[in-house]
Amino acid sequence: MAENTEINQEMQDLSEVLKVRRQKLAELQQSGRDPFKIVKYDVNCSTAQIIENFEQMEGQHVSIAGRMMSKRGMGKASFCDIQDRDGRIQIYVRIDGIGEENYEYFKKLDIGDMVGVKGEVFRTHKGEISIKASEVTLLAKSLQPLPEKWHGLKDPDLRYRQRYVDLIVNPDVRKTFITRSKIIKSIRKYLDDRGFLEVDTPLLNTIPGGAAARPFITHHNTLDIDMYLRIAPELYLKRLIVGGLERVYEMGRMFRNEGMSVKHNPEFTMMEVYQAYTDYKGMMELAEGIISTAAQEVLGTTKVVYQGQEIDLTPPWNRMTMIEAVKKYTGVDFDLINSDEEARKVAEEKKVRVEGKLSKGEVLNLMFEEFVEEHLVQPTFIYDYPVEVSPLTKRKPDRPELTERFEIFITGREMGNAYSELNDPIDQKERFINQVKKREAGDEEANMMDEDFITALEYGMPPTGGLGIGIDRLVMLLTDSYSIRDVLLFPTMKPRD
Repeated sequence: MAENTEINQEMQDLSEVLKVRRQKLAELQQSGRDPFKIVKYDVNCSTAQIIENFEQMEGQHVSIAGRMMSKRGMGKASFCDIQDRDGRIQIYVRIDGIGEENYEYFKKLDIGDMVGVKGEVFRTHKGEISIKASEVTLLAKSLQPLPEKWHGLKDPDLRYRQRYVDLIVNPDVRKTFITRSKIIKSIRKYLDDRGFLEVDTPLLNTIPGGAAARPFITHHNTLDIDMYLRIAPELYLKRLIVGGLERVYEMGRMFRNEGMSVKHNPEFTMMEVYQAYTDYKGMMELAEGIISTAAQEVLGTTKVVYQGQEIDLTPPWNRMTMIEAVKKYTGVDFDLINSDEEARKVAEEKKVRVEGKLSKGEVLNLMFEEFVEEHLVQPTFIYDYPVEVSPLTKRKPDRPELTERFEIFITGREMGNAYSELNDPIDQKERFINQVKKREAGDEEANMMDEDFITALEYGMPPTGGLGIGIDRLVMLLTDSYSIRDVLLFPTMKPRD
């Protein structure tokens, strides 16, 4: 009962605050100072520029704008802190600096209000870089009070639901998303500098191809057909390789109607890149370069700390075949297993649940997921995957039951996937047929038949390497973020009742 009384009192107090702020806005509007009628404000520098270049800017008159984050002293002089995207700076406001009427106007401003400030850059007696205001202008009235103890909120989901407030009050959150933007910029520059062409392919697909995943289904009213939000851009990008563009990449949103966790969001960002006349080993070098360069350019080092553990992204990275990795961590050598039945028996002995009549290759992949992934903390390429779990990948010439495919693992998580791309249209069609059979048997993640893609391959696709990197997981690594929600501005959330 006491807790309910406390909550009710908080709600009542909040209601009073809301009333007071709306009353202040009404008074401003009646006096001809309606902030919402201001259409622009000239800003000539940021808080960071002033602080970083103080020696050159001391004594200069500047114009900044941002949000009032604190306010103190209400005599003839006051201080407040203004926050813009790059940081905060102290503002010194005196009655004889802006005039008595304007000073009374300033005193009525609230924490959270958006303001513009003009004044002279100086340093206080205590050594703090500040601006001595000659003009303060209210640019937008904050009708909602900012939380005083943001991380003490009882509802942890509120940070994700109201990201705009999270960004206001938590500098580390702003830094994460600024870093995310820099990482993406670095990746684009790395590829652009190497002759890759950035392209756009459709988000609405008639066939959800390019990955094993359950799609989101929508309906196109004009065409009266069901369509799918793309699960991967792969098959479109390979068509462009057929068309002669030779080096292409796309970075954008993918949609997979699957589970949610600290590693998964149904809407996520992925980058896929395809290069003619190379193979999966060429893609290993490209992946190392992309990720290590992003770390160096954005963080200034290729040694990063993730959740208390140092990760060394300096190339070259560890390399193990899937068979070698399973043997290392389970003692089972799949090179010595000669049948599907023997493989299933070994899995059962290792207490791995095997559903249906899985093949040797499928069991190998299952054993890898069960026993190996968690150990791959430092950057590692796991390569030579079974053909059964790699329907778009070229077989190894000397071992046709395996494919020239690798995945990147860092901190025990998959970060990327790459192939020597399958360019044999006859083999590709057979694998699609096998995928269709799996789909008909109830596997909703199996590939559908894509006849047009087969036709494209029949025109001839050169030997090609392809690589996909999960941008969100890479940002998690480089910003030391535990959950994928921490690197998505607006993660998928269930609506509140």
